[in-house]
Amino acid sequence: MSHIILARHGQASLLERDYDKLCANGETQSRLLGEYWARRGVVFGSAYSGPRFRQRETARIVAEAYRRAGVDFPETAVMSEFDEYQAEAVLRECLPQLLKNAEIKELRRAYEKSSEAAASAHSDDRRKKFQRLFEAVISKWVAGEVTADGIESWHEFCLRVERGLAQVVRDTPPAASVVIFTSAGPIGAAMRRALHLSAEDTLQMTWMSRNASFTTFLASGERFTLSTFNAHPHLEGDGLLTYR
Repeated sequence: MSHIILARHGQASLLERDYDKLCANGETQSRLLGEYWARRGVVFGSAYSGPRFRQRETARIVAEAYRRAGVDFPETAVMSEFDEYQAEAVLRECLPQLLKNAEIKELRRAYEKSSEAAASAHSDDRRKKFQRLFEAVISKWVAGEVTADGIESWHEFCLRVERGLAQVVRDTPPAASVVIFTSAGPIGAAMRRALHLSAEDTLQMTWMSRNASFTTFLASGERFTLSTFNAHPHLEGDGLLTYR
């Protein structure tokens, strides 16, 4: 039985010009994750990462924490299968289609009002209102109530992640542990594979995933079983428990 551990990237730079980078808090979260694993003697036979910078940077910081502790960490292989779904593109394409919906229209109005009042991109109120709008639009896309032409569908995204997981499981020797640095979406897709979740339930799992948390699966042949979800014992300080 091998252990397949999916680690979510540290906190990214939400509402900044370039979201795909770790903020200072995300760098701290990633370092604490690496230190926690190294201190506990967690040994990985292989390491993988999605292609996004925030995913690869989390992997780099974890590896550095291992090496500072005098513990080996494997070279990280990048696999496109563990990329996040195209959330920004979905929001851009689907939001205009949904503005006849009173709830979506009000959520956008509230977000735009908070943006005008915000002193900086780090306004908590602005972030919360964006998240509510984002979740509402993505939920309708996942449910098939709106489409985004030319963009990988939710179902295609989940199948893509499952192909990546199948490859990793095939390449992992029995009783070995591997780590995959990825995002909330692929973690949700892995949960779907393990628990046979509906599309809507899979999406709900993604909203629960903490930055720099880790989720562990047990794999053997066709068996792929959840062991722990959204673990974050290394994130005990103020401000370290974040979602986006």
